Amino acid sequence: MKAIKGQWVQIHAVILKPGERAPQVPEDTKKVPLEMRIKGYLLDEEAGIGDSVCIETASGRKVEGTLVAIEPEYTHNFGKHVPVLAEIDREFSKLMNSLKESERK
Repeated sequence: MKAIKGQWVQIHAVILKPGERAPQVPEDTKKVPLEMRIKGYLLDEEAGIGDSVCIETASGRKVEGTLVAIEPEYTHNFGKHVPVLAEIDREFSKLMNSLKESERK
């Protein structure tokens, strides 16, 4: 599968190799590279997974890296429903509405 110019993609790049990490970072952190995964719009005419590409992020930055995903999915969520938070939301909304009503009088 190939991505075409303007398509939403994700790239990967190594920012710092293990030997380039700051001296104050923990020992286990020094042993691994500082990596970046970032999404944006493909600027190259066409590319496949594993190709070196340039993208433009939503904020307009141009970044280079290795193409790792084409139209990547969002895999995060906000977890399971928490009943107490829903109750807090309802109580807070009632309080805010009553304050607004009292300000109008």
